[in-house]
Amino acid sequence: MNAKQFKSVLKIRVLVLLCLIISSCNQAIKNDEYAIGKVDVTEEHAAYATESNDDVSSFSQAEIKMPKDLKIIKSAKGRYKVANVKTITREIKKFTGNYNAYVSDLRFENDLYRIENRFTIKVPQQYFDVLMDSINNVVEFVEYENITTKDVSEEYVDLETRLKTKQEVKQRYEIILRKNAITVEDILATEEKLRIIQEEIESAQGRLKFLTNKVAYSTIQIDLYETVSYKEEPESYSKTFLSKTKEGFGFGWDLIEGVVLGLIYLWPIVILGIMIFIFVRKRLRKKR
Repeated sequence: MNAKQFKSVLKIRVLVLLCLIISSCNQAIKNDEYAIGKVDVTEEHAAYATESNDDVSSFSQAEIKMPKDLKIIKSAKGRYKVANVKTITREIKKFTGNYNAYVSDLRFENDLYRIENRFTIKVPQQYFDVLMDSINNVVEFVEYENITTKDVSEEYVDLETRLKTKQEVKQRYEIILRKNAITVEDILATEEKLRIIQEEIESAQGRLKFLTNKVAYSTIQIDLYETVSYKEEPESYSKTFLSKTKEGFGFGWDLIEGVVLGLIYLWPIVILGIMIFIFVRKRLRKKR
């Protein structure tokens, strides 16, 4: 191998070595950038996760202040199919007794196609859900069932505040009437103000009592129905011997009662007739 060939081989090897060095440096730089990016993303995600966990922890540990003494009026309406209306009605009435409830009104209907019974139950609010579950356990089919709630807490608190304010105003007017009212005009004007305040107080008290009763007792309106086989209505009815006998006794008693009452109503004419009869009889005896 001469000197020229040796130099050319050496140059080629140096170039190859330089290419390898440059390639390895570029790969190292890329790996470093990827690692840096991965670290940044991981740190950012970790920071976000930490903040989220802190927020959730702080939210879960915070005291959730639920309103107290809510005034809720509950009511329900339901229509149910049953096998026997009278039997299920008796069972539901037993439920009402167990839960300190009562039936406020009842309407029974019977036609050629079905038997229906509609009644309203007043039940203490704490037994509302229990009574509804008990009713669902004894019926065959629920046609519909609507439950509504009405929050009257705001109105209740407002009435209580107004009532307290009016009572304070009434006390001030009473003090004025006792100490400061001197003339008749002052006394009459103060008494008129007291009368108006008293009417407003009684109105607020009545409304509060009404809301209290509505909240304390929930209303459940129930429609029970039972399908029956169609029976054509007869055109005429034949009376039995027993019914005719009862009518005969009744007619005889009514006749006697009518005669007696007629004599009582016509007692002046009866007495006058008796007197005329006695007078005519005496005259006939004297002639003989």
